[in-house]
Amino acid sequence: MRLTPGVVAALSLAACAGRAVQPSPCGKDSDCKGARVCVAGSCVDPGAPPPTAGPDAGGIAPPRVVTGPPPFALFGGGRRHLGRTAGPAPVKAPTERWHVEVGGPVTGSPTLGPDGTLYVASHAGTLTAIAPAGTVAWTFTLGERSWSTPAVATDGTIYVGSDDDHLYAITAAGALKWKLRIGRCDPRGFGPESSRCDADGGPTIGDDGTIYVGGDGVHAVWPDGTLRWRFATAEHVATAPAIGDDGTIYVGGQDDALYALAPDGTKRWEFRAGGDFDATPVIADDGTVYAGNDDDGLYALRPDGALAWKAVLGGDVRGAVAVAPDGTIYAGSYDQHLYALAPTGQIKWRVAAADKLHGSPVVTASGVVLAGAQDERLYAVDAAGVLLWTLPAGGDLDSAPIVGSDGTVYLAGDDGLVRALR
Repeated sequence: MRLTPGVVAALSLAACAGRAVQPSPCGKDSDCKGARVCVAGSCVDPGAPPPTAGPDAGGIAPPRVVTGPPPFALFGGGRRHLGRTAGPAPVKAPTERWHVEVGGPVTGSPTLGPDGTLYVASHAGTLTAIAPAGTVAWTFTLGERSWSTPAVATDGTIYVGSDDDHLYAITAAGALKWKLRIGRCDPRGFGPESSRCDADGGPTIGDDGTIYVGGDGVHAVWPDGTLRWRFATAEHVATAPAIGDDGTIYVGGQDDALYALAPDGTKRWEFRAGGDFDATPVIADDGTVYAGNDDDGLYALRPDGALAWKAVLGGDVRGAVAVAPDGTIYAGSYDQHLYALAPTGQIKWRVAAADKLHGSPVVTASGVVLAGAQDERLYAVDAAGVLLWTLPAGGDLDSAPIVGSDGTVYLAGDDGLVRALR
């Protein structure tokens, strides 16, 4: 278990006093002091396991808390969304090994589970589980189309959002575990108000098993499907929340604001820009938060919310950036270019595509960057900005490609096909 500074301090205090420190009782997170949160009726430090139910707990077991997601089972490869893949890129344009039809366009990225099963949500309103050999293991019908990237927990539960305003928890066998309605919007209407509660921002799983998802704000949900807390925003949240090592949750909204929230859901700060934050925030190794905006800007914010720098690209930045181990930032733009930027904000190079880059690029284990574009092609570019190869697809590539540890590339797009390439 990773001990937080608060847990270490509590253990040290208990040792000096010669007895264990008893957690304070609570009914909700706001009953606790400082950064502590309410778990199973007791205030504990973020990330600490819940107290064991005893005689004074009234016989009520605490919510089951998992230890966190396995590697590469969340959007962007983890809760900080760095966009680093498990495997290397092919040295030349790969060939198709198999493909599966999922019935509709795929905008959220496929997610590769720890056993090699691929999970894909589509605009057909389905979540499809695909076995490593390319056969459909099962298909689960959601209430509406999905823009979501599935998240897989250590117990095999798959979390996915839908435009029917629900977050779904689905077992590894494809059965409904629970679903939770996000907000109280009217799903029968049209326009921004009816879509404000669409559960397409995430989900992201925290170290304590809490699921964070966007909709008409940010919702924190316990693994048993009960709401932990909700942070309301003026407009829709379409980005996947990112979680820092200290438990801070970062999320962008269509109200032109990027928010930093404490683990109990209270606001630490907000940063306002000139347009919507439709790009999922990314947290670099040094704690810098990168987020693209519809004002053509890529913003770098310090953990306290201060602006480190802004790079003005030639168009909207709606995909999450990828951050390489050396700190280089890769960003796609609506100006039809893939950019590489230094950690200080200077543009190192750019490579042109034939149409907009809406999805997120990824940096592979070999340092090659893969990015899809709306010209129906996948691009492979090395760290120096040299185009290595391109690969045609049957539709726009608005979702990020993923690469398994064996180098297999998984690609999904507007043609409703999921491809395995090698």
